[in-house]
Amino acid sequence: MHMKKNGFTLLETLVSMMLLAIFLSVIFQLFSGGLKSAKLSDNYNRAIFHAKEKMEELLLQNRIEEGFIDGDFNDGFRWKAKFSEIEKDEKIENKKFPHVFKIDLSIIWMEGEKEKGIEISTIKLAEKSVFENKDDSK
Repeated sequence: MHMKKNGFTLLETLVSMMLLAIFLSVIFQLFSGGLKSAKLSDNYNRAIFHAKEKMEELLLQNRIEEGFIDGDFNDGFRWKAKFSEIEKDEKIENKKFPHVFKIDLSIIWMEGEKEKGIEISTIKLAEKSVFENKDDSK
């Protein structure tokens, strides 16, 4: 007398369930990593947009002084700008724009527990500041 096997044994069922659980956990971890990467990429894109916008705003100023300024974009991103005057070569002396400034702009945000940021720099020719002594004849 032969008995027919029409189903799975308990051991086969447990092994297949364990394999399914392992594969699903790996797939969910990959999916989670993809979401984190997408969020980080989105934050870098927003930081680049903010940097372009703020740098254009800073470049519109005709009169610049050395120093620092900072602010907040009200969306979790902050900015810091540093203005420093660059010494010029006498061969490129310019009467209308006697000052050359380097502008360093940083955009900062929090990514979980860590602070992330980008930095961009440019150079701008600027007029004399209104605070300088205009009477050079003495």
